Amino acid sequence: MEEGLMLGFHLTFLSATLCVLLVCSVAALLLRKWMGNRCYLIAYACYKPPDERMLNTEASEYVISKSDPPPESLRFQVNVHIKSGLGQRTYAPNSFFQENVVSSMSEGWLEMQETFVATLDKLFDKSNIRPCDVDILIVNVCCFAPAPSLSAWIVNHYHMREDVRTYNVSGMGCSAGVIALGLARDLLKVHKNSYAVLVSTENLTMNRYEGNDKSMMMSNCLFRVGGSSLLLSNKAVDGSRAKMELVHLVRTHLGQNDQAYNSIVQREDDEDVMGVSLSTYLIEAAGIALKNNITTLASKVLPISEQMYFVYNLLCIKLLKASVKPYVPNFRLAFEHFCIHPGGRAVINGIGKSLKLTDYDTEPAHMTLHRFGNTSSSGLWYELAYMEAKRRVKKGDRVWQIALGSGFKCNTVVWKVLKKPDPCEYNVWSDCIDDYPCTTRNPFELEYKQRFNLLSKQS
Repeated sequence: MEEGLMLGFHLTFLSATLCVLLVCSVAALLLRKWMGNRCYLIAYACYKPPDERMLNTEASEYVISKSDPPPESLRFQVNVHIKSGLGQRTYAPNSFFQENVVSSMSEGWLEMQETFVATLDKLFDKSNIRPCDVDILIVNVCCFAPAPSLSAWIVNHYHMREDVRTYNVSGMGCSAGVIALGLARDLLKVHKNSYAVLVSTENLTMNRYEGNDKSMMMSNCLFRVGGSSLLLSNKAVDGSRAKMELVHLVRTHLGQNDQAYNSIVQREDDEDVMGVSLSTYLIEAAGIALKNNITTLASKVLPISEQMYFVYNLLCIKLLKASVKPYVPNFRLAFEHFCIHPGGRAVINGIGKSLKLTDYDTEPAHMTLHRFGNTSSSGLWYELAYMEAKRRVKKGDRVWQIALGSGFKCNTVVWKVLKKPDPCEYNVWSDCIDDYPCTTRNPFELEYKQRFNLLSKQS
């Protein structure tokens, strides 16, 4: 009898133990799968060229004059420059400062190599990893795709492993940084325990426009040298040292709309001069793309009360045909920080107005445009660096990055801050952050308007 009871006890204990082990094993597998799908930002670095590459208003006029443009073309470009919101400390490539602007392959490569080395050296130093530790490398440059590829040059320069997975993203415009980020996230879901490096920049040397089409002169006035490099990881052990975690990424493409598709196009003008054309439909395309994007994102980030009111308002308009204004959700309830693509003053103001943001919310975008200009896909990281330099970013904060680009595309990403930034860490704004925020009005505006006889036209 006692032996039977003991046997029953042992069987029960064994069954219970097996059940506990099974539950623990399943939980461990689920936890490993969940942790493996996380995408951490370990570190990032932005490029600041040497001071001798600064392009103030006077230097900008000098560079424009080198191509000997007609007076009307020179007048137009200078006028756009002084109204652009760009300051006196943006940067241009080395080729712009030569006796004649040189758009050669060697100068184009030089511009890329300087950006790559400056940002990647800082990135590896910040993160304490070696180039041979990188498993995935993604480079995005819209209008420069040489052979060997840009990623191949980085592999060669840093002697990376022969099994490193490399990708080049081209032709995707200023929002390519988020597209490449989405690619990195998806690759990290497949390749466990991996590091991914993402490099974003643009090439001005090979894409300077020297014709007289006003729609194509705009890019000369807004784009400047800049770049960024990011280190991403899906390793559970990196959760304790990561700066941020990627929470959401939403992509919107209006390529099926002919007007939106043609709002930013690289083409030849009537005189067969290559350049990038910006149409008057650009701002409207940006508004439509942003609206479609936030309609998808809203359900993922907004409080239930905001979502319900948004849906109710939409039903009133669509089904009941009520004459009420579309409700704009209060996204300040979902995010503490906003990084708006610093493509131009009109873009920043338009998005800020659409989302009912405050001057404080749009300040990083305006100041980034003023200090560094439109650096294409890397601009969002200069904005984050600005907020970190201002000590605005705290643990638990949510950051919304909004990128716009040719196609036409609106791509957005949401980050959660995992730790407060180290105030001693190198920051691209370190030497000038006390000067900001500042007025974005060009100090030479009146002088140039008088010299180019623009006063009467403005009035």
